[in-house]
Amino acid sequence: MGRASGLDAVGVTVAEPFTSTRRHLERRKAQGLHGGMAFTYRAPARSSDPRQALPDARALVVGARSYLRTAPPSAGAGSAVGAVARYAWADYYGELRAALTVVAQRLREDGWRTRVLADDNALVDREAARRAGLGWYGKNANLLLPGHGSWFVLGSVVTDAPLVPEAGDPVPDGCGSCTRCLDGCPTGAIVEPGVVDARRCLAWLLQMEGPFPREHRVALGDRIYGCDDCQEVCPPNRLTARRSTAPASEAAEAGVDLVRLLGATDEELLARHGRWYIARREARYLRRNALVVLGNVGDPHDPEVVGAVRVALADDDPIVRGHAVWAARRMGRDDLVPADDADPFVREELAAPVEVRS
Repeated sequence: MGRASGLDAVGVTVAEPFTSTRRHLERRKAQGLHGGMAFTYRAPARSSDPRQALPDARALVVGARSYLRTAPPSAGAGSAVGAVARYAWADYYGELRAALTVVAQRLREDGWRTRVLADDNALVDREAARRAGLGWYGKNANLLLPGHGSWFVLGSVVTDAPLVPEAGDPVPDGCGSCTRCLDGCPTGAIVEPGVVDARRCLAWLLQMEGPFPREHRVALGDRIYGCDDCQEVCPPNRLTARRSTAPASEAAEAGVDLVRLLGATDEELLARHGRWYIARREARYLRRNALVVLGNVGDPHDPEVVGAVRVALADDDPIVRGHAVWAARRMGRDDLVPADDADPFVREELAAPVEVRS
C-alpha cells in the first residue's frame, strides 16, 4: 500500500520511545552543538516518543520518498545565482506527506487512529526510519538506504493499529572506513562520525536568526538555501546520482536569481520562498543570505549586481546594510561603502577585516 501511494521505501516498527535518541539530543543540546536550533531539540522527551504525538500509539509506518532529480533548465538563470539544496528544489515533503496520508486514510477506514508526521518537530524521522529497517546512519548523520544512498525525505504515520514490524536485524553500517563526508564538509561541521556541530553547519546558519557568522561567509560560497556537500561526496550517493535520470519538474528551483531576490518586496519573497524555513518568517534573513552569496559570486562590474548592493546599503534594516557592506568589500568595491553608519552592527562590519576575492 505504501509503495502504491508513492513511497520509494516503506517499513513498520513499534511505537516505543527512542530512548538512546533522547539521550543524544539532550547531551548535544547541553554541549551547545544544536547551535540554537529548536526543531526536535526543542523538547527531546516529546520528539523521541511517538506516543506523545498519538496517545496509545502502537506502530509507525515509516516512508521514504526520493528527491534525486536532474537539474531543471532554470538552474542557471540570472547573472548571479544562489544554489538551492536538492531537497528544496520542489515541495518533496508535500509529495511525501500526500503519500503517507493515503496510508493513514486506509488505516482510518479500518477503524484505527492515525497522525501523519513529516518534517515535523514531533518526531525524529531518521530514527523512526532506522528502526523500521530502511537504512543506517551515515557518518554525516543522514540515513542511507542500501543501494540508494540518502537522497530521501522521511516521514511516518503514527497509529494505534497493532501492525507487525517487518524488519529483522537493523541494517548494517555501510560506511566502513570512509570519511569523505567529514573531509568534504566546507566548515568542518561534522566533528566526529554521526555528530554535527550546527554552529558550523551552513544549512543551519542560513536558517538561524541574527547576522551570518563572519568566519563562515566565504565558505558559504554560492549556497542560498541548504548545503549538499556531505551528500555529494558520499560514494553511495555519487553512484546513485550517476544512475538517476528522473527529471525535476518545470517548477523546480535549483538556483535563485540573487538580484531579483534583493529587488523583491517582503510579501513577494515570503510568497515565493514560503516553503523554506525562514527565521521568524522575516524576509530580512533571505536578503542577508543573498548578500553574502552575492559577495562571493557577484560580478563587481555588473551594473545589476552593483545596483542591488547600492540599494541594500541604503536599506532601513541594519542587518541588510551590514551584510551589504560585507558584500561590497568582498567584491573589492569599497568605493560603494559609506564611511560611517549610526548602527553599531554596521560599524562593526565597516571595521572588520574582509577577504577580498581575487
